[in-house]
Parts: sequence; C-alpha cells; structure tokens
Amino acid sequence: MKRKSILLNALLLSTSQRNILKYCKDKKKKGRIIGTTIGMALLYLMLVAYCIAQSIGFGYFGLTDSIPTMNALVISLISFFFTLFKTNGYLFNFKEYDMLMSLPFKAKDVAGCKFLYMYVKSLPWQMTVSLSTMVVYGIYSEASPIIYPVWIALSLFLPIIPMLIASFLGYLIAKIGSGFKHKTLVQTILVLLFTAACFVPRFFIEDMIKNEKTEEVMHSVSSITGTVEKFYLPASWFSNAVKTFNISDILLLIGITVLLFEIIFIPVGRSYRKINSALKSHAASKKKVKSTSKQRSVLSSIVFKEFKRMTGSTIYMTNAPIGELLCLAAGIAILFFDVDSILVKMTQDAPITKEMLYPAIPFIVYFFAGMVATTAFTPSLEGKNYWIVQSLPIKKETLYKGKMLFNLYLTVPVTLFSIVTFSISAKAPILTTLLSLILGFVLCTFSTTWGCVCGIKHMRLDWENEIEVIKQGAAVALYLFPNMVACMLLIGFTVGLGTFIDQNLVLVIMMAFVSLVSGLNYRKVISLSRKQS
Repeated sequence: MKRKSILLNALLLSTSQRNILKYCKDKKKKGRIIGTTIGMALLYLMLVAYCIAQSIGFGYFGLTDSIPTMNALVISLISFFFTLFKTNGYLFNFKEYDMLMSLPFKAKDVAGCKFLYMYVKSLPWQMTVSLSTMVVYGIYSEASPIIYPVWIALSLFLPIIPMLIASFLGYLIAKIGSGFKHKTLVQTILVLLFTAACFVPRFFIEDMIKNEKTEEVMHSVSSITGTVEKFYLPASWFSNAVKTFNISDILLLIGITVLLFEIIFIPVGRSYRKINSALKSHAASKKKVKSTSKQRSVLSSIVFKEFKRMTGSTIYMTNAPIGELLCLAAGIAILFFDVDSILVKMTQDAPITKEMLYPAIPFIVYFFAGMVATTAFTPSLEGKNYWIVQSLPIKKETLYKGKMLFNLYLTVPVTLFSIVTFSISAKAPILTTLLSLILGFVLCTFSTTWGCVCGIKHMRLDWENEIEVIKQGAAVALYLFPNMVACMLLIGFTVGLGTFIDQNLVLVIMMAFVSLVSGLNYRKVISLSRKQS
C-alpha cells in the first residue's frame, strides 16, 4: 500500500490544477483553470439541487427509509459507468505507461495506483450526491449524530466495489480486444454492447411497474429498494449501517471492499504488461501488396488523419460518435411507432398536434446529432505533438477547416437521414421536409463552428491522458451545456411560434438565424487561427 500511495501522490501532484494555478505564470492558463473551476462548481450545485429535491420527494411521501438505499444505488451506478468508460485510458493504454513501468514497482502496484487515481478523481461527484442526500435524510429521520460520521465514512468505500467490477470488466474487454488486429474497434463494440445490455432490463422493469396493480407509488418504490437491497448487498450493508448502526454491516462493507481490491488486481497484475504492450502495438500484414500511393488534397488528408485518430482511440470512439449513434437509432425507431401516441404520452394530453412539431423536427434530431462536436476537443488532442503541427507547411485555418469538415462528415449524413424518417413518420409536407433538411445542415455547421471556437479558445496541450480533454475538458463543457440548453429552448420556441405563423416561415426564420450565428462562429475560427500563425 505504501508503494501505491507514493505513486498516487506523484500522479495527483503532477496533474493538480491547484499547483498549476499556484506556480504557473501564464495568465491565459490561469484564466482557463479559473473558468473550469467555476464551471465545475456550477455543475456540482446543479447536482446538489437535484439530489436534495429527489430526497425531499422521498421524505415527503413517507419513503425516508428508502433514501439510504437509493443513495447507494445512485453512487454505485455513477461509479460503475464512469469507470467502465475510463478504464481504457486510465488503467490500460495510458500515455505515461513507459515511464511508470520503468520505475521499481510491481505491475500490480502500478495498476492499483491507476485505479486509486481514478477513484480520487471521481470521488467529488459521489460525495456530492452522498452529502446532499445525507442532509435531507438526517432532517426527515431525526437521526442520531453518530449516523453522520458513519454515513460519510461508508460513502468513501461505497463507490469502490462497483468501480472494481467495472475495472475487471474493462480488463476482460482489454484482454479480449488486445488479441485482435483492430483492437480499438473490438473494444469499442464490446463496451457499447455491454452498456446497451445494462439498459435493456430497465424497459422491462418500467413495464412491470406500470402494470403493477397497486394504488400507491410508495409501494412500488419500497419494492424496488427492497429488491436492490436483496440482490446488491453493498446497498443493504450501507442502508442497515446508517439506519440501525449495525456494526457487522459496517465491517462487511469495509472488509469486502478491501478484500475485493486485493483479489481483483492479482490477475490484472499478472497480465498487465502483456495487455498494455498488445494495445500499444500494431499488427503488420504478412502479405506485401505493391500499389501506388493515393494522392489526397490537404483537407482530405486532415480529414483522414482525424478519422484514423478516432478509430485508434477507444475513448474517442465511445464518446464522440455517441450522439450520432443515438440519432441514427432514433431515426430508425421512429418509423415503427405512431407519432400521435408518442405525442399524447409526452404532452400529457396537452393541446399540441404533430403539425405544430414540424418546425421542431430539425432541432429534435440535432439534440442527438449535435450532442458532442469533435472540433471541441480535437485541437487539444494534438497535445505534446503540437510542435509537429506548428512545423507543417500549412496554414492553421486550413488545419481547422479540415477538422471542421471531419465533424460535418460525421453529423450531416445521420442528421439528414433522421430528419427524413421523422418527417415521414409525422407525415410532413414535401416543402416542410426540404426546409427541415436545409435547417438540419445549417445546425450541423453551427455545431461544428461553435465547437471549433470552444476548442481553440480553451485548447489544452499539457494533458497526460486523452480523457482529460475528451470527457473533462473545459472546451467540451463550454460547448455541451449552452448547446443543449439552447436546443431545448429553441424546440419550445419554434413550437410556440408555429402556432401563430406558418410552419414553413418559422423554418426559414430559424434557418436565417442559425446561418448568421454559424457565419459569425466561422469568422471567429479563422480569426483565432490567424492569431496562432
């Protein structure tokens, strides 16, 4: 454990934003760190408000005893899925692998240290949920003061078991994927299939709850928490420990967590070097085929480079195209459902017709397709190889044009396809469909240019792991949240505006507005790129 703590301390110090803020003299870098901190603080406040509101709802309906179980379940789910998507990049195939493995530490200690690093980095999210829930539970249950330190202490152990399970699954996926020629693609498919399999039972559970012949929702919630405690023992241990101060459950949660940590990293440590070496290697074809080299334009070469970068990174593949995959799935699924019945369920019998939704179709589709823009993080992905980009005989604006073109290649086809299927399902007129397609394309240009503005202004090149820019970067956060909020507001605005004027006119107005904003963003990209030259 001492070796792990030494490594962990070194990793935390080397990536500490506080140290950079304290010792760095670059004002721009300090400004980015301050901006990121403010943004994260707002996210934490939103999470606190949501957890408190949910817990108050439980307490108000007399479900106070279910609050600890739901707290354990939420923390476990957050820990599990966050870890599953971060395993390849934090635990395996990470950038500083060669440096760490050259140190006089066992492979098991390095793997354990990287796991603890993941744990420490994600702990603020879990503790935000736990402390918010604890306050409401303490008020409604009038708990003894001893419960509060027990709750806090056990909350530190609660995320570890689901993280260990996710890490072990990530280890299995990495081990299986490392044996294939196209390692990244195989690992991506395995992660997505497993994630989809986790969400499939949710629909069956919802159907069972809807068809359950009970008069009160409280019985349903109580039965769910009872089922969770029965099949997921850490939630039961945590719940019994904070409700009845059960010493045996406290010791079980702590003891089993420590034991599992030691057991799981035995097989991981044995094959740790082999898996990482396989993931970092590239398969070579035994057959030599003589062929002429393909000539591409500069923009096409940049697009191809971005494509190879995406297919060569599991983190990239499991984050960037997710919105497009959801968009494609929604576009296919809408063909098999009746829009009127969906509208009735969503609006709760409000006087809204599908004709009113015609102008909103492009924005509904864009909500998925524009979820993440690759241009928000690809400028930062150059990382410590940015000097190569600087030395290339191409202008910066050409480089960013190529990155923007790649994002358009990803988003435009699925957006147009889904708009067509949504329009067919809603039986929209041909003119409305054509205008919606044009607006959909314009929205894709907005997503691309706005993401590029965020990516250039908040470029971060000193990252040690690509997760830091793809999932946790300031540019991605700055793009994501305003984009989603604006999209939801525009959906409501277009539906409301469509009740007063012709739907086609609404589409033309929105088309002109989005085109104007996209043009301004494009000019900003060109201006920023010229300043870098």
